[in-house]
Amino acid sequence: MVTVLVLILGLIIFLVLVVLVYIFKTQRTLVNLDELCKNAMSQIAVQLNSRWDALLALAKTAAKYSKHESETLINVINARRQSTVVTAEEAKQQQGELSQVLGRLMAIGEAYPDLKANDLYAKTMDSVNSYEENVRMSRMVYNDTATKMNRMVRMWPSSFVASMLNFREKAYLTVDEEKKNNYPNLDEAFGQ
Repeated sequence: MVTVLVLILGLIIFLVLVVLVYIFKTQRTLVNLDELCKNAMSQIAVQLNSRWDALLALAKTAAKYSKHESETLINVINARRQSTVVTAEEAKQQQGELSQVLGRLMAIGEAYPDLKANDLYAKTMDSVNSYEENVRMSRMVYNDTATKMNRMVRMWPSSFVASMLNFREKAYLTVDEEKKNNYPNLDEAFGQ
């Protein structure tokens, strides 16, 4: 009788230890994924800030050709590059603002053909495009990490640990649907 009680007690202790080890490992994985998401968002912020700096250099180069238009852009860039990016929504908003400013700079470039031929303008434009590619890659890394985090938060039994430890799903960085609808239809362009 005593051996059966000791065996049952040993089994209960073993099961409690297994559950505790699982909770411990799951918590560590969730913290790791959360930090990777924060790091990826931070990388996006760094790349967006670098892109703002490149746009400022581009605007200053354009200032030689179009004083009024470029001064306005320089003021807008200086005001907006101070904002921080912490959430997916803030990254999306700043990306939209960057696109608007870049569009205005491109219009200035079109209006002043000599500006487009300027070597400094061309090099700065190349760096803007390089930063855009870096932002795109950082967005992919963030979304991949957010997917892993979201799976852990939503799948049982890790969802139980995640809710117990207050971990939440991460928002994805998405494409602006309104802009996407304005993309040209390639089927129509190629007569298909």
